[in-house]
Amino acid sequence: MNRTYRILISGYYGAGNIGDESILTVVVENLRARLSGVEITVLSQSPKATAKKHAVRSVNRRSLAVIGEIRRCDLLISGGGSLLQDITSRKSILYYLAVMWVAFLFRKDVFIYSQGIGPIVSKRNRRLTAWTLRRVAGIVVRDEASAELLSEIGVPREKAIVTADPVLRVKKAGLAAGRAILEREGFDTGGAGPAVGFAVRERRTDSEFVDELCLSIRRLLDETGARVLLIPFHYAEDLPVIEELERRLSGRVLAVKNKYLTEEMLSIIGNMDLLVGVRLHALIYAAVMGTPMIAVSYDPKINSFMHALGMKAMSAVGDFKSDYFMEEFEKTSRNSDAARVRIAERVALLIKKLDTNEEMIGALMARRRGSRGKDRNTDAPA
Repeated sequence: MNRTYRILISGYYGAGNIGDESILTVVVENLRARLSGVEITVLSQSPKATAKKHAVRSVNRRSLAVIGEIRRCDLLISGGGSLLQDITSRKSILYYLAVMWVAFLFRKDVFIYSQGIGPIVSKRNRRLTAWTLRRVAGIVVRDEASAELLSEIGVPREKAIVTADPVLRVKKAGLAAGRAILEREGFDTGGAGPAVGFAVRERRTDSEFVDELCLSIRRLLDETGARVLLIPFHYAEDLPVIEELERRLSGRVLAVKNKYLTEEMLSIIGNMDLLVGVRLHALIYAAVMGTPMIAVSYDPKINSFMHALGMKAMSAVGDFKSDYFMEEFEKTSRNSDAARVRIAERVALLIKKLDTNEEMIGALMARRRGSRGKDRNTDAPA
Protein backbone atom coordinates (compact mmCIF):
# COMPACT_ATOMS: atom_id res chain seq x y z
CA MET A 1 0.00 0.00 0.00
CA ASN A 2 1.39 3.41 -0.97
CA ARG A 3 1.86 5.84 1.88
CA THR A 4 0.75 9.46 1.67
CA TYR A 5 2.82 11.64 -0.65
CA ARG A 6 3.65 14.86 1.20
CA ILE A 7 3.76 18.09 -0.78
CA LEU A 8 5.06 21.35 0.68
CA ILE A 9 4.13 24.59 -1.13
CA SER A 10 6.29 27.71 -0.88
CA GLY A 11 4.96 31.07 -2.09
CA TYR A 12 3.69 34.52 -1.16
CA TYR A 13 0.69 33.24 0.73
CA GLY A 14 -1.23 34.63 3.70
CA ALA A 15 -0.30 38.25 2.91
CA GLY A 16 -3.70 39.48 1.74
CA ASN A 17 -2.91 39.58 -1.97
CA ILE A 18 -6.02 38.38 -3.84
CA GLY A 19 -3.98 37.17 -6.81
CA ASP A 20 -1.66 34.98 -4.75
CA GLU A 21 -4.53 33.58 -2.70
CA SER A 22 -6.28 32.68 -5.96
CA ILE A 23 -3.12 30.88 -7.09
CA LEU A 24 -3.07 28.81 -3.91
CA THR A 25 -6.77 27.97 -4.28
CA VAL A 26 -6.40 26.55 -7.77
CA VAL A 27 -3.07 24.81 -7.08
CA VAL A 28 -4.48 22.99 -4.04
CA GLU A 29 -7.72 22.10 -5.84
CA ASN A 30 -5.96 20.69 -8.88
CA LEU A 31 -3.35 18.72 -6.93
CA ARG A 32 -6.17 17.04 -5.04
CA ALA A 33 -8.33 16.51 -8.12
CA ARG A 34 -5.60 15.02 -10.31
CA LEU A 35 -3.32 13.22 -7.84
CA SER A 36 -4.38 10.64 -5.27
CA GLY A 37 -2.93 10.14 -1.82
CA VAL A 38 -1.41 13.61 -1.32
CA GLU A 39 -1.07 15.63 1.88
CA ILE A 40 -0.51 19.35 1.35
CA THR A 41 1.30 21.78 3.66
CA VAL A 42 1.64 25.49 2.87
CA LEU A 43 4.24 28.00 4.06
CA SER A 44 2.26 31.12 4.92
CA GLN A 45 2.47 34.51 6.63
CA SER A 46 -0.87 33.71 8.27
CA PRO A 47 -0.81 29.94 8.80
CA LYS A 48 -4.05 29.69 10.80
CA ALA A 49 -6.03 31.57 8.16
CA THR A 50 -4.41 29.59 5.33
CA ALA A 51 -5.11 26.26 7.03
CA LYS A 52 -8.75 27.17 7.59
CA LYS A 53 -9.39 28.62 4.14
CA HIS A 54 -7.73 25.87 2.10
CA ALA A 55 -8.11 22.85 4.45
CA VAL A 56 -4.34 22.24 4.48
CA ARG A 57 -1.59 22.00 7.04
CA SER A 58 0.23 25.33 7.31
CA VAL A 59 3.26 26.76 9.12
CA ASN A 60 4.73 30.22 9.41
CA ARG A 61 7.03 30.82 6.45
CA ARG A 62 9.48 32.77 8.65
CA SER A 63 9.77 30.20 11.44
CA LEU A 64 12.36 27.49 12.02
CA ALA A 65 9.53 24.99 11.62
CA VAL A 66 10.03 25.41 7.86
CA ILE A 67 13.18 23.28 8.06
CA GLY A 68 11.27 20.44 9.71
CA GLU A 69 8.52 20.64 7.10
CA ILE A 70 11.05 20.46 4.28
CA ARG A 71 12.66 17.42 5.88
CA ARG A 72 9.23 15.83 6.28
CA CYS A 73 7.98 16.39 2.71
CA ASP A 74 8.49 14.33 -0.44
CA LEU A 75 8.21 17.27 -2.83
CA LEU A 76 8.70 21.00 -2.50
CA ILE A 77 6.61 23.11 -4.90
CA SER A 78 7.82 26.66 -5.44
CA GLY A 79 5.10 28.88 -6.88
CA GLY A 80 3.14 30.06 -8.61
CA GLY A 81 3.35 33.81 -8.85
CA SER A 82 6.45 35.94 -9.40
CA LEU A 83 8.69 34.66 -6.63
CA LEU A 84 12.04 34.71 -8.41
CA GLN A 85 12.45 38.41 -9.14
CA ASP A 86 14.34 41.21 -7.44
CA ILE A 87 12.48 44.32 -8.59
CA THR A 88 10.06 44.66 -5.67
CA SER A 89 12.67 43.38 -3.19
CA ARG A 90 16.31 42.38 -3.48
CA LYS A 91 15.94 40.01 -0.51
CA SER A 92 12.76 38.03 -1.19
CA ILE A 93 14.34 36.08 -4.06
CA LEU A 94 17.02 34.85 -1.65
CA TYR A 95 14.34 33.54 0.71
CA TYR A 96 12.65 31.48 -2.01
CA LEU A 97 15.99 30.16 -3.27
CA ALA A 98 17.09 29.31 0.29
CA VAL A 99 13.96 27.20 0.81
CA MET A 100 14.99 25.21 -2.27
CA TRP A 101 18.58 24.89 -1.03
CA VAL A 102 17.33 23.31 2.21
CA ALA A 103 15.27 20.87 0.13
CA PHE A 104 18.41 19.93 -1.83
CA LEU A 105 20.21 19.36 1.49
CA PHE A 106 17.55 16.81 2.47
CA ARG A 107 17.54 15.31 -1.05
CA LYS A 108 13.96 16.33 -1.79
CA ASP A 109 12.49 16.88 -5.24
CA VAL A 110 11.84 20.54 -6.07
CA PHE A 111 9.28 21.61 -8.67
CA ILE A 112 8.70 25.09 -10.13
CA TYR A 113 4.91 25.44 -10.62
CA SER A 114 3.85 27.79 -13.45
CA GLN A 115 5.94 30.64 -12.13
CA GLY A 116 6.68 33.95 -13.76
CA ILE A 117 10.46 34.42 -13.58
CA GLY A 118 12.06 37.85 -13.36
CA PRO A 119 13.00 40.52 -13.79
CA ILE A 120 16.26 39.60 -12.04
CA VAL A 121 18.62 42.58 -12.07
CA SER A 122 21.39 41.62 -9.66
CA LYS A 123 24.22 39.59 -11.22
CA ARG A 124 24.55 37.64 -7.99
CA ASN A 125 20.85 36.79 -7.96
CA ARG A 126 20.98 35.73 -11.61
CA ARG A 127 23.89 33.35 -10.87
CA LEU A 128 22.20 31.91 -7.77
CA THR A 129 18.89 31.43 -9.58
CA ALA A 130 20.56 29.65 -12.49
CA TRP A 131 22.61 27.41 -10.17
CA THR A 132 19.46 26.50 -8.23
CA LEU A 133 17.08 25.88 -11.13
CA ARG A 134 19.56 23.71 -13.00
CA ARG A 135 19.18 21.29 -10.07
CA VAL A 136 15.39 21.14 -9.65
CA ALA A 137 13.31 18.16 -10.77
CA GLY A 138 11.01 20.16 -13.04
CA ILE A 139 10.36 23.70 -14.26
CA VAL A 140 7.05 24.98 -15.56
CA VAL A 141 6.78 28.70 -16.27
CA ARG A 142 3.75 30.77 -17.16
CA ASP A 143 5.07 32.61 -20.23
CA GLU A 144 7.72 32.59 -22.94
CA ALA A 145 9.49 35.60 -21.45
CA SER A 146 10.22 33.60 -18.28
CA ALA A 147 11.65 30.70 -20.30
CA GLU A 148 13.80 33.11 -22.31
CA LEU A 149 15.14 34.74 -19.15
CA LEU A 150 16.08 31.36 -17.68
CA SER A 151 17.94 30.49 -20.87
CA GLU A 152 19.70 33.87 -20.77
CA ILE A 153 21.00 33.33 -17.23
CA GLY A 154 22.17 29.77 -17.85
CA VAL A 155 19.28 27.32 -17.40
CA PRO A 156 18.96 25.04 -20.47
CA ARG A 157 15.98 26.15 -22.55
CA GLU A 158 14.68 22.59 -22.90
CA LYS A 159 14.38 22.32 -19.11
CA ALA A 160 11.59 24.95 -18.89
CA ILE A 161 8.08 24.12 -20.11
CA VAL A 162 5.74 27.03 -20.86
CA THR A 163 2.08 26.85 -19.78
CA ALA A 164 0.07 29.74 -18.28
CA ASP A 165 -0.84 31.44 -15.01
CA PRO A 166 -2.61 28.97 -12.66
CA VAL A 167 -5.35 31.49 -11.84
CA LEU A 168 -6.82 30.95 -15.30
CA ARG A 169 -8.15 27.68 -13.86
CA VAL A 170 -10.37 29.47 -11.35
CA LYS A 171 -14.04 28.71 -11.94
CA LYS A 172 -16.14 31.36 -13.64
CA ALA A 173 -18.55 32.91 -11.15
CA GLY A 174 -22.19 33.82 -11.55
CA LEU A 175 -23.09 37.50 -11.71
CA ALA A 176 -25.80 37.63 -9.01
CA ALA A 177 -23.41 37.65 -6.03
CA GLY A 178 -21.33 40.48 -7.46
CA ARG A 179 -24.40 42.53 -8.31
CA ALA A 180 -25.68 42.17 -4.72
CA ILE A 181 -22.28 43.20 -3.33
CA LEU A 182 -22.13 46.24 -5.60
CA GLU A 183 -25.60 47.32 -4.50
CA ARG A 184 -24.60 46.98 -0.82
CA GLU A 185 -21.43 48.99 -1.49
CA GLY A 186 -23.54 51.73 -3.08
CA PHE A 187 -22.60 51.25 -6.73
CA ASP A 188 -25.22 52.15 -9.33
CA THR A 189 -25.85 48.80 -11.03
CA GLY A 190 -28.68 50.05 -13.24
CA GLY A 191 -27.22 53.21 -14.73
CA ALA A 192 -27.18 53.97 -18.44
CA GLY A 193 -23.43 54.58 -18.74
CA PRO A 194 -20.82 51.80 -18.91
CA ALA A 195 -19.61 50.22 -15.67
CA VAL A 196 -15.82 50.54 -15.69
CA GLY A 197 -13.57 48.92 -13.09
CA PHE A 198 -10.06 50.15 -12.33
CA ALA A 199 -7.57 47.80 -10.61
CA VAL A 200 -4.62 50.13 -10.05
CA ARG A 201 -1.13 49.44 -8.79
CA GLU A 202 0.85 52.57 -7.90
CA ARG A 203 2.87 53.27 -4.78
CA ARG A 204 3.26 57.04 -5.28
CA THR A 205 0.04 58.99 -4.89
CA ASP A 206 1.64 62.12 -6.40
CA SER A 207 2.97 60.48 -9.59
CA GLU A 208 2.33 61.65 -13.13
CA PHE A 209 0.49 58.38 -13.71
CA VAL A 210 -2.03 59.24 -10.98
CA ASP A 211 -2.46 62.71 -12.50
CA GLU A 212 -3.19 61.25 -15.94
CA LEU A 213 -5.42 58.56 -14.46
CA CYS A 214 -7.52 61.18 -12.65
CA LEU A 215 -7.87 63.14 -15.87
CA SER A 216 -8.89 59.97 -17.75
CA ILE A 217 -11.52 59.00 -15.18
CA ARG A 218 -12.91 62.52 -15.13
CA ARG A 219 -13.23 62.45 -18.91
CA LEU A 220 -14.94 59.04 -18.76
CA LEU A 221 -17.46 60.41 -16.28
CA ASP A 222 -18.12 63.58 -18.26
CA GLU A 223 -18.02 62.25 -21.83
CA THR A 224 -19.52 58.77 -21.51
CA GLY A 225 -21.54 58.87 -18.29
CA ALA A 226 -19.47 55.97 -17.00
CA ARG A 227 -19.97 54.48 -13.54
CA VAL A 228 -16.46 53.96 -12.15
CA LEU A 229 -15.47 51.36 -9.55
CA LEU A 230 -12.00 51.27 -7.94
CA ILE A 231 -10.99 47.70 -7.07
CA PRO A 232 -8.07 46.86 -4.73
CA PHE A 233 -6.30 43.56 -5.33
CA HIS A 234 -3.63 44.02 -2.65
CA TYR A 235 -5.37 46.06 0.01
CA ALA A 236 -2.31 47.26 1.90
CA GLU A 237 -0.63 48.51 -1.27
CA ASP A 238 -3.65 49.65 -3.30
CA LEU A 239 -5.81 51.53 -0.79
CA PRO A 240 -3.59 54.67 -0.54
CA VAL A 241 -3.81 55.39 -4.26
CA ILE A 242 -7.50 54.46 -4.35
CA GLU A 243 -8.22 56.91 -1.53
CA GLU A 244 -6.23 59.57 -3.38
CA LEU A 245 -8.32 59.02 -6.52
CA GLU A 246 -11.50 59.23 -4.44
CA ARG A 247 -10.34 62.50 -2.89
CA ARG A 248 -9.42 64.12 -6.21
CA LEU A 249 -12.61 62.98 -7.93
CA SER A 250 -14.82 64.32 -5.13
CA GLY A 251 -17.08 61.35 -4.56
CA ARG A 252 -17.82 60.75 -8.25
CA VAL A 253 -16.31 57.23 -8.07
CA LEU A 254 -16.87 54.33 -5.72
CA ALA A 255 -14.15 52.18 -4.15
CA VAL A 256 -14.50 48.60 -2.93
CA LYS A 257 -13.39 48.88 0.69
CA ASN A 258 -14.44 45.48 2.06
CA LYS A 259 -12.51 42.27 1.44
CA TYR A 260 -14.18 39.59 -0.65
CA LEU A 261 -13.56 35.95 -1.53
CA THR A 262 -12.19 34.91 -4.92
CA GLU A 263 -15.57 33.98 -6.38
CA GLU A 264 -17.09 37.25 -5.12
CA MET A 265 -14.33 39.35 -6.69
CA LEU A 266 -14.72 37.43 -9.93
CA SER A 267 -18.43 38.19 -9.88
CA ILE A 268 -17.78 41.89 -9.23
CA ILE A 269 -15.46 42.06 -12.25
CA GLY A 270 -17.96 40.09 -14.31
CA ASN A 271 -20.48 42.87 -13.66
CA MET A 272 -18.19 45.44 -15.26
CA ASP A 273 -18.57 46.37 -18.92
CA LEU A 274 -14.82 46.95 -19.06
CA LEU A 275 -11.84 46.56 -16.74
CA VAL A 276 -8.76 48.79 -16.75
CA GLY A 277 -6.03 46.71 -15.11
CA VAL A 278 -2.54 47.40 -13.83
CA ARG A 279 -2.72 44.34 -11.55
CA LEU A 280 -2.00 41.09 -13.42
CA HIS A 281 -4.57 39.00 -11.60
CA ALA A 282 -7.28 41.59 -12.13
CA LEU A 283 -6.67 41.15 -15.86
CA ILE A 284 -6.75 37.36 -15.43
CA TYR A 285 -10.06 37.62 -13.55
CA ALA A 286 -11.43 39.72 -16.42
CA ALA A 287 -10.27 37.07 -18.90
CA VAL A 288 -11.95 34.29 -16.89
CA MET A 289 -15.19 36.29 -16.71
CA GLY A 290 -15.07 37.39 -20.35
CA THR A 291 -14.90 41.08 -19.43
CA PRO A 292 -13.22 43.29 -22.07
CA MET A 293 -10.04 44.85 -20.72
CA ILE A 294 -7.45 47.57 -21.15
CA ALA A 295 -4.05 46.64 -19.70
CA VAL A 296 -1.52 49.15 -18.42
CA SER A 297 1.86 47.52 -17.90
CA TYR A 298 4.18 48.04 -14.93
CA ASP A 299 6.03 44.76 -15.44
CA PRO A 300 6.87 42.41 -18.35
CA LYS A 301 4.42 39.85 -16.94
CA ILE A 302 1.52 42.09 -18.01
CA ASN A 303 2.84 42.21 -21.57
CA SER A 304 3.37 38.44 -21.59
CA PHE A 305 -0.16 37.72 -20.40
CA MET A 306 -1.74 40.05 -22.93
CA HIS A 307 0.39 38.48 -25.67
CA ALA A 308 -0.92 35.06 -24.62
CA LEU A 309 -4.44 36.41 -25.19
CA GLY A 310 -3.47 37.71 -28.62
CA MET A 311 -3.65 41.30 -27.34
CA LYS A 312 -1.32 44.11 -26.28
CA ALA A 313 -1.08 46.34 -23.24
CA MET A 314 -2.23 49.88 -24.04
CA SER A 315 0.95 51.40 -22.62
CA ALA A 316 3.43 51.23 -19.79
CA VAL A 317 2.54 53.07 -16.57
CA GLY A 318 5.16 55.72 -17.35
CA ASP A 319 3.71 56.38 -20.82
CA PHE A 320 0.04 56.52 -19.81
CA LYS A 321 -1.74 59.54 -21.32
CA SER A 322 -5.38 60.53 -21.10
CA ASP A 323 -5.85 61.17 -24.83
CA TYR A 324 -4.47 57.75 -25.74
CA PHE A 325 -6.59 56.12 -23.04
CA MET A 326 -9.81 57.65 -24.34
CA GLU A 327 -9.02 56.39 -27.84
CA GLU A 328 -8.34 52.90 -26.46
CA PHE A 329 -11.52 52.97 -24.38
CA GLU A 330 -13.64 53.89 -27.40
CA LYS A 331 -12.03 51.16 -29.54
CA THR A 332 -12.33 48.48 -26.85
CA SER A 333 -15.96 49.35 -26.15
CA ARG A 334 -16.82 49.29 -29.85
CA ASN A 335 -15.26 45.83 -30.33
CA SER A 336 -16.32 44.32 -27.00
CA ASP A 337 -18.37 41.42 -28.43
CA ALA A 338 -15.52 40.23 -30.65
CA ALA A 339 -13.10 40.64 -27.75
CA ARG A 340 -15.20 38.37 -25.52
CA VAL A 341 -15.16 35.59 -28.11
CA ARG A 342 -11.41 35.89 -28.72
CA ILE A 343 -10.60 35.94 -25.00
CA ALA A 344 -12.74 32.85 -24.30
CA GLU A 345 -10.98 30.89 -27.05
CA ARG A 346 -7.53 31.85 -25.80
CA VAL A 347 -8.34 31.10 -22.16
CA ALA A 348 -9.59 27.60 -23.06
CA LEU A 349 -6.30 26.82 -24.83
CA LEU A 350 -4.20 28.15 -21.95
CA ILE A 351 -6.11 26.14 -19.34
CA LYS A 352 -5.37 22.90 -21.21
CA LYS A 353 -1.64 23.63 -20.97
CA LEU A 354 -1.80 23.88 -17.19
CA ASP A 355 -2.37 20.12 -16.79
CA THR A 356 1.36 19.74 -17.51
CA ASN A 357 2.10 20.66 -13.87
CA GLU A 358 0.15 17.75 -12.37
CA GLU A 359 1.34 15.35 -15.07
CA MET A 360 4.98 16.09 -14.20
CA ILE A 361 4.32 15.93 -10.46
CA GLY A 362 2.50 12.62 -10.95
CA ALA A 363 5.61 11.24 -12.68
CA LEU A 364 7.77 12.37 -9.75
CA MET A 365 5.37 10.66 -7.34
CA ALA A 366 5.50 7.42 -9.32
CA ARG A 367 9.29 7.50 -9.45
CA ARG A 368 9.62 8.04 -5.69
CA ARG A 369 7.09 5.35 -4.86
CA GLY A 370 8.81 2.99 -7.28
CA SER A 371 12.18 3.58 -5.66
CA ARG A 372 10.67 2.82 -2.24
CA GLY A 373 9.34 -0.45 -3.59
CA LYS A 374 12.78 -1.39 -4.92
CA ASP A 375 14.34 -0.57 -1.56
CA ARG A 376 11.86 -2.84 0.22
CA ASN A 377 12.54 -5.69 -2.23
CA THR A 378 16.29 -5.28 -1.78
CA ASP A 379 16.00 -5.39 2.02
CA ALA A 380 13.74 -8.44 2.07
CA PRO A 381 15.30 -11.73 3.28
CA ALA A 382 16.13 -14.31 0.61
